[in-house]
Amino acid sequence: MIGRVLGVGVRVVGHMAGRLLEGPAQPAGAARQVHQSASVAGSQVYGSNGQNRPMGVGQAAANTNYRAGPSLGQAGQSVTRSVGGFFRPFRRVGGILWLEVTGVFFLLPALVFAPALWRDIAAYRHTTDHRSLWVTGAIVVLFLYLGVTSFWRAHRRSKQN
Repeated sequence: MIGRVLGVGVRVVGHMAGRLLEGPAQPAGAARQVHQSASVAGSQVYGSNGQNRPMGVGQAAANTNYRAGPSLGQAGQSVTRSVGGFFRPFRRVGGILWLEVTGVFFLLPALVFAPALWRDIAAYRHTTDHRSLWVTGAIVVLFLYLGVTSFWRAHRRSKQN
């Protein structure tokens, strides 16, 4: 049952992608046009020897543009749009999951430095060097802030729509 549904879905997506790559439908009598820039009388090209010279036949032929169908850039844009449309539903969930994972990774340093902060707070009255207390406290506060705000953003994003 699942295989049949998956197979039908793959065929439908394949047909849609084929139509996108073909481009817009053209009338049956429409012929492909060849655009060629004609050499205009008096047109000059700056030569390599420092003199102006008229454009030659070979140079005019090099300026021809022939389009045999949709360009590679147009096909790439179509594929990009199709893939983007396919992944659009997963984008929201993936963003929420990413925020939660980064929140966990931000809370890990806070958990690692919390015992050191606790020891520095307990030893505050017995020492005169309080730099380690301030540095450890700043690290714990910074990573707590980043972890909590990451989870807060994930919660807000999950409530949207």
